[in-house]
Amino acid sequence: MKRQESGFTLIELVIVIVIIGILAATALPRFINVTTDARVAAVEGLAGGMRSAAALAHAYQIANNLSAGASVTMGSQTVTMANGYPTTDATGIQLALSDYSDFIPTSTGATGSDTFLLNNLTGCGVVYNNPDSTTAPLASVETSGC
Repeated sequence: MKRQESGFTLIELVIVIVIIGILAATALPRFINVTTDARVAAVEGLAGGMRSAAALAHAYQIANNLSAGASVTMGSQTVTMANGYPTTDATGIQLALSDYSDFIPTSTGATGSDTFLLNNLTGCGVVYNNPDSTTAPLASVETSGC
């Protein structure tokens, strides 16, 4: 009696490899830009958090009937204020945010703004401008270098 061997033939294995290759070729382009999208999302998230922190500090100052330059206490941190909003230095918006991991703050006091760069990528971050007497501070998003 002859024993029949079982298993896959060479042609079946080649067909399976071709099908896997076709699936990989169609799925790969969908994942190529995921890194850029993730960086942009992180920057936009920080900008939203920054706007919220500034608005919260401003609301606290108004609710407690404090002058526009009076510091406020958020949690256990004393946040320096100017014109009713956190300043652009390390004792202002950086304390109000409290957590901006993966972002590196680079203060530029001459222009009255504070830039938070994602992983030190130039052009990929948030710029927080010093508030003036007529407008709230602007947390603008820069994504050209992401």
